[in-house]
Amino acid sequence: MERQCEDHQRTAAFLWKSYKEVLAPGVLSPILHLLRLMLLEDNQISFRSEDALVVDGVEDYSHQIAEMIGLRNESEFIQAGVHTVLDIGCGFGSFGAHLFSKKLLTMCIAGYELFGSQVQLALERGLPAMLGSFISRQLPYPPLSFDMVHCARCGIDWEQKDGAFLIEVDRVLKPGGYFVWTSPLTNLHGATLNNANRNKWKFIQEFTQKLCWILLSQQEETVVWQKTSSKDCYASRNLGGLPPVCNKGQDVESPYYQPLLSCIGGTLSRRWIPILNQTTWPARMMPRSDLLSIHGLRTEEFLEENQAWRSALKNYWSLLTPLIFSDHPKRPGEDDPLPPFNMVRNVMDMNARYGGLNAALLEAGKTVWVMNVIPMSSSNTLPLILDRGFLGVLHDWCEAFPTYPRTYDMLHAAGLLSQEFTHQYKCGMLDLFLEMDRMLRPEGWVVLRDEVQKIEEARAITAQLRWDARIVELEHDNEQRLLVCQKPFVRK
Repeated sequence: MERQCEDHQRTAAFLWKSYKEVLAPGVLSPILHLLRLMLLEDNQISFRSEDALVVDGVEDYSHQIAEMIGLRNESEFIQAGVHTVLDIGCGFGSFGAHLFSKKLLTMCIAGYELFGSQVQLALERGLPAMLGSFISRQLPYPPLSFDMVHCARCGIDWEQKDGAFLIEVDRVLKPGGYFVWTSPLTNLHGATLNNANRNKWKFIQEFTQKLCWILLSQQEETVVWQKTSSKDCYASRNLGGLPPVCNKGQDVESPYYQPLLSCIGGTLSRRWIPILNQTTWPARMMPRSDLLSIHGLRTEEFLEENQAWRSALKNYWSLLTPLIFSDHPKRPGEDDPLPPFNMVRNVMDMNARYGGLNAALLEAGKTVWVMNVIPMSSSNTLPLILDRGFLGVLHDWCEAFPTYPRTYDMLHAAGLLSQEFTHQYKCGMLDLFLEMDRMLRPEGWVVLRDEVQKIEEARAITAQLRWDARIVELEHDNEQRLLVCQKPFVRK
């Protein structure tokens, strides 16, 4: 153990020296700001708990938002129905890291950046993040997905495209959910509030009224709106130039990068349930029978799948624990544990179905977060996953996933290979594995469960990729196998 500690100290010091050399003036000046946010404390690289956009510190900032909503502090967010947050342009992830310590789950989205990527740094911190932008397309989430949307100097001009960006925020917000916007544009006494900015601010104020949002509070640069909980509001609007309510053809649950809407979505969904009326976290993980019926599920079927995932996770853990897991996870907001450190933080379930693996991990007390992916080739169960309080996204596995290279510690897929490649498809299995190799960190893990023939085909591909792999037989199931793989740090 003493030798492990000494090795860890030397490694941290070397990494810190390397960062300082790489980020030296004149070498990579666009990301010099990153160094200011990093500290070497007790031989570990850590991050300051502030972003440039949160001047007084993220704790004070989140406390301010809670008070503006009418709560005593951010610890009461969950009681107010807030658990999942969409953070647009998340900076360096400090807001999401702080909310994680309060049992909230924040998805960071930001556009692709050559230097100083917000998404990449958030993922390095073990926080949920993905590349995303709704400048021209809808986000790959169904209507009524998040309890709160947050934008702090996120660089979006909300008044553009006749308010279409605000309509997209309204679409992904649950009834009674909150939109928090921090910008110099809202500061009535700020130096930047010239006539042009006053007109922009006036448009946003008037347009949010047309969306039936209630302006709860405004303090300095921060404004909080609440989306209406009642559909009746839309019929009672008397303002001119209203965005109409979407018809059935426009209001769909699978908006896979469709063009932005000019109408209000989500009003036809049976999932229109105000956040104050939904079950609070963590009970939300296990929906009531009436909510399951909305998604076409019987309670018995749902409970049976949950139990199957509990058993499957125990099996995974028995295989992987000696190699990669520890009971001392490293998470934002927690004290740094002693070595060995948890080697798995970012997990992707590439064929998540109902989110059973995610639920099993949480029930087992594993401190990871899961990106639940619903393939476009399967039934769209993403609304159920989001209603359970998890995070997820729709995706076509013949396309690159919206993330940077080497950002996930573990990839999991059950039944994905037989689902995608049983019939002739527009891409091959090798294409999928090349994308998995791109997303996976060196020494990261892949766990696949599928039909024997597909597992054998996959095993041959892993040999081409020079992954370490082995096939594991399953008890009580002769038709399926597990393929457990590790991407090497150095390909031999």
